[in-house]
Amino acid sequence: MSEKKKFNIEYEIKSSPRILYTFLIEPNGLAQWFADDVNVREQVYSFNWDGDEQKAKLMSFKENKMVKFRWLDDEPQCYFEMEILQDELTNDVALGVTDFASEENIADRKLIWDNQIDYLISVLGA
Repeated sequence: MSEKKKFNIEYEIKSSPRILYTFLIEPNGLAQWFADDVNVREQVYSFNWDGDEQKAKLMSFKENKMVKFRWLDDEPQCYFEMEILQDELTNDVALGVTDFASEENIADRKLIWDNQIDYLISVLGA
């Protein structure tokens, strides 16, 4: 298996950081765009897609700023992070995503994020 590489993507989101943050950390918010169902217990999130479950530990968070998760079955140095970026002059809001994938899977992983974030934007009505 090839070594996973870190990659970053940024999406413009027309939402307030406070509202966007609830969709990044709360199980009900995540279940509206990220997975079919989300449960959390002691900072371990269970994400369900079509009956398949994956668990991720909430590694860190800053209210209305960012959340960082690590898949329990992934390499220890790998994580995925969603950071709310707000331009100080224009107040425009963007969502920065950091994730890891093997070189040959980065394009596919980016496409998955593109689709998920498009869905998030539609849920937000942004």
